[in-house]
Amino acid sequence: MSRAASADQVLQGEIERLTRRLRLPYVRAAAPELLKTARSQRWDPAEALRVLLEEEVAGRDKSGRETRRQTAAFPHQKTFHTWREGASSIPLHVQHALRALEWIERRENLILCGASGTGKSHFLEALGQAAIDRDQRVAWFTLEDLGSLMRRHRIDDTGARAIKRINRADLICIDDIGLLPTSPDAAEGFFRVIDAAYERRSLAISSNLHPSNFDTIMPKTLAAAAVDRLLHHAHVIQVDGDSFRLKEATAGKGVIHLNN
Repeated sequence: MSRAASADQVLQGEIERLTRRLRLPYVRAAAPELLKTARSQRWDPAEALRVLLEEEVAGRDKSGRETRRQTAAFPHQKTFHTWREGASSIPLHVQHALRALEWIERRENLILCGASGTGKSHFLEALGQAAIDRDQRVAWFTLEDLGSLMRRHRIDDTGARAIKRINRADLICIDDIGLLPTSPDAAEGFFRVIDAAYERRSLAISSNLHPSNFDTIMPKTLAAAAVDRLLHHAHVIQVDGDSFRLKEATAGKGVIHLNN
């Protein structure tokens, strides 16, 4: 082995050791090939350092988004890649404005109301995915999830801490309100999340009912207090049309034909 090759191995070993010590995994992964390129193309050392640091930043950003996506626990992994904006009754200019996500930065709320199968949950989940792509934190719940949360934390009286953790998210999504009967625990959890998020965080809700009818599925006092806070800074969108799922089923697109 030549002296130059030996010195190069020593240098690589030192880079490996130092990047592990400093916890720079993406620099460590990129360094061997990138430094070869820098040497062969006679890069300025500062340029090589810049590119290595960019690799670390990009890697950490990607890892952070993946962690936030897992934490959000979206139910179906729906995104705007599979969203058919022309098939929705939501006006295109409204869709585009909501997708810009500026309403989240303003701590405004979104309520999507309409019948089952009209794309409310898909649009809501796609907004959540887009928010994570913008490095925002998202929490996803159904009313039943909130009811379970209240019951679980009532045992040791840690409900307030659980609500505080939820409100670390930039966007809190609550899906499919009005689809199933609402338990007292779920109604309480719903109000407590809305109360804690009021003017601090954005809420996005999909519902079979308009908020004015929430008192038909939960105690009137809780419904009135929750809706009062929810609607104060809110965009209320009525989603009309027939069920996308029913359309696909009647058109024979819901399954692979057995004679294929």
